[in-house]
Amino acid sequence: MTSVVRKQCVVQAYSVLWVLALTGALVVGCKARTSDKPSPATTTPSVAEESPAPEGLPEPEQAPDKAKETPGGPEQTPGETKEAPSKTKEAPSKTAETPGEVKQPLGETKETPTETKETPSETKETPGKTKEPPTGTKESPGEATPGEKAAAEKKFDPTGVPTVQWLPKPVEVPNSEAKQEADMKPYAEKVPATDVTFEMVPIRGGKFTMGSPDGEAKRKDDEGPRHEVVIEPFWVGKYEVTWDEYELWGLGLDQQRRNILGVKSTEIDVLADAVAQPTKPYSDMTFGMGKSGYPAICMTQLAARMYCKWLSAKTGRFYRLPTEAEWEYACRAGTTTAYNFGDDPAKLSEYAWYFDNSDDKYHKVGQKKPNPWGLYDMHGNVSEWVLDQYIPDYYKQLAGKATLRPLAVPTTEYSRAARGGCWDDDAELLRSAARLASSMDWKKQDPQIPKSIWYNTESNCPGFRVVRPLHVPDVEEAKLYEPDYKAVKEYQEAQAGKQ
Repeated sequence: MTSVVRKQCVVQAYSVLWVLALTGALVVGCKARTSDKPSPATTTPSVAEESPAPEGLPEPEQAPDKAKETPGGPEQTPGETKEAPSKTKEAPSKTAETPGEVKQPLGETKETPTETKETPSETKETPGKTKEPPTGTKESPGEATPGEKAAAEKKFDPTGVPTVQWLPKPVEVPNSEAKQEADMKPYAEKVPATDVTFEMVPIRGGKFTMGSPDGEAKRKDDEGPRHEVVIEPFWVGKYEVTWDEYELWGLGLDQQRRNILGVKSTEIDVLADAVAQPTKPYSDMTFGMGKSGYPAICMTQLAARMYCKWLSAKTGRFYRLPTEAEWEYACRAGTTTAYNFGDDPAKLSEYAWYFDNSDDKYHKVGQKKPNPWGLYDMHGNVSEWVLDQYIPDYYKQLAGKATLRPLAVPTTEYSRAARGGCWDDDAELLRSAARLASSMDWKKQDPQIPKSIWYNTESNCPGFRVVRPLHVPDVEEAKLYEPDYKAVKEYQEAQAGKQ
């Protein structure tokens, strides 16, 4: 019995010892694990960088307040805390909890551009959600939308508006201004920001007899009856317009020069650039006869008028084509003979290039003798556009009275009037009273559909020269000198999309 009791006590003693040993081991193990666990201070960055944020982040409305307490936070991530907390959950919570570590979450935002790009776009699309919208917000209330900005920035189109309504302040040129006829002087106009210069000669106003007498050799019926015309003072080009002048506009060389040289456009440049320009010619419009210093040719009357509009924009002075009456008045220069040097065509070679002496081509301007008023090539070299519609019996409407500023305002494309005769014409077509009518044949081989409004492909003439009236006309009168804006718009629409 005693041995049994002893055995039971031994067993119980071992049980107690085993329990104690096990409990001790557990305690030691727990202490060991507890001592190996890192401190909370080192956990923060690892959680932000590698692990998804735990449940229980601060509510979105709490994050901005804490972000505002962090220097530089809102400025570097505008609208991020308010509008996109779900996209970067770690940054707001850690910004709120550890202000000293704000730079690290911002750095992470920079490394995740997809989130950064989305955040500002949300701010732009929902301006009402932020009190301080970015200055670049395009669709914010009170600011122009992209469509409105495009409309606001659309260039003014001077092509269809009378020149006198937008004529800029004149560029200063010596002797170019006069308040009355007695003050008018010759001057040289240099096209601004170019090396191109042309000369203008003052023409006094007066009265003359227009047309040719019945007994003049080679006279045609459309040159009469003779009638009196009153002319107001104006300046006129000393020479025909050369390619050097014309291609500044006609080929856009003025714009190309600025682009190549990196020259900033002035307000006047921008205005002039907006004037309609010709389409590119599909062949050499000089026909190999020469360019620099030679008269420009092959343009339509509309193109010549548009050049004058461009020139007005560039200089601030009102230039246009002469009327048929102004041209003859300037050509005659006070004479009443067939030519401005007399009636004998044998002397024509001293004053003009024409069929007998031109060698089948035009020549540089100003190579022959001038007329009594100092104007060159009024006879021959190239014929010259005037403003008028060609009407064969127009002079009959003017007979028996002195007419001030007569002008047959064009109403149809054909025919338009030209004057002076050409290098390819016989002597009688160079007479002061001789008239020339444009023809559809001048564009016969033009391959374009519709045919060009800018070029005459079958006529090696005419060219033109410019005039400038002493007194700038009012709007109603100025409309008579304007290019046909409707024809320009219709042609541009027909050419849309073509190369």
